[in-house]
Amino acid sequence: MNGLKNALTAKNMMAGWLYFYIHFATEVTCFFFLSRQYGDSVMLWLFPFVYDALAFVPQSPIGYLCDKFKKINGGIVGIVLMAFAGLMFEYLPVSPYIPLVILCIGNAFTHVGGAETTLRVSDGRLAHSAVFVSGGSFGVVTGRLLSSSDVSGLIIVLFILTAIPFALLADTYLRDTEKQNINPCEKFNYANPKLSAAAVIILATLVVAVRGYMGYGIPTAWKKTLLQTVCLYVTMGIGKAAGGIFADAFGVRKTAVFSVSAALPFLLAGNNHMGISLVGVMIFSMTMSITLALLVSVLKKTPGFAFGFTTLGLFLGTAPIFFFRFTSVRANCIVISALSVLCLAALMIIGRKDEKINE
Repeated sequence: MNGLKNALTAKNMMAGWLYFYIHFATEVTCFFFLSRQYGDSVMLWLFPFVYDALAFVPQSPIGYLCDKFKKINGGIVGIVLMAFAGLMFEYLPVSPYIPLVILCIGNAFTHVGGAETTLRVSDGRLAHSAVFVSGGSFGVVTGRLLSSSDVSGLIIVLFILTAIPFALLADTYLRDTEKQNINPCEKFNYANPKLSAAAVIILATLVVAVRGYMGYGIPTAWKKTLLQTVCLYVTMGIGKAAGGIFADAFGVRKTAVFSVSAALPFLLAGNNHMGISLVGVMIFSMTMSITLALLVSVLKKTPGFAFGFTTLGLFLGTAPIFFFRFTSVRANCIVISALSVLCLAALMIIGRKDEKINE
């Protein structure tokens, strides 16, 4: 219990909550404008596909840029770009793909800013970045809901601009940490030291890709109403945050094994039962913070670059969904079972044994 309490009250935890809001505002903005652009049957799938590619894939090079030039405030850059893109969507008679590109790059910068800040101030803990990432799930569903309302795009632009003070305040935590420590990520030592960095990166990215695919492939015949959709995204967000908090309290490897193995029966049995399914979704979402910690463990000097591998993995996992999906529940269950075993094996291989913490 003391471990859980310490994980919830860790030093500089406020930076995670500040970027929780920034991430929330980011996804509200992106999915508000993205959802409003669906027009003909081509754009119905092409627009989201382009969005995923341009928002996810560039995060590694952007992260590497921010790693090398630490004075770049990724959060501020991203917020300004997204606000500008929103104004273009609303008021400029140009191809929607032009502001879409700007929106995506803005999204990538805020994600990198959040990763850089929360990882560097965390003293080797996972809860900070897990809380930051969890804000996105709440933002996605909120943005989609607002897009179908009468809310003006200008209101959303003003809303994303409210994140600027949060980014500035979070930056003070980062600067204070960097004054005290040459390499703030030195305590990320969760990867198997017997494996090469390349092996850890490849296997961790593979796990992320599998998680991304499973996010779409999970049998959810129960999801028929707006409220049920909201519950699904909220549950994902809670699971992502819980993964980091529980890993800090009980150990990364234990949390990894639990999140994959315990989630599977709930996912398989929850096709027609919302409560059962949501338990599985929440538990499986806990793996997010684990893979990030493993990547940073072998890329300690470039946490922004490491974070980019998680978003690359998400794109690789979700891209096939745009072109092919299993329509059979039985086939989905077989695929999910096989992928879960693959995830568990990979995490066991690349993760080091848990050591005693918080003592």
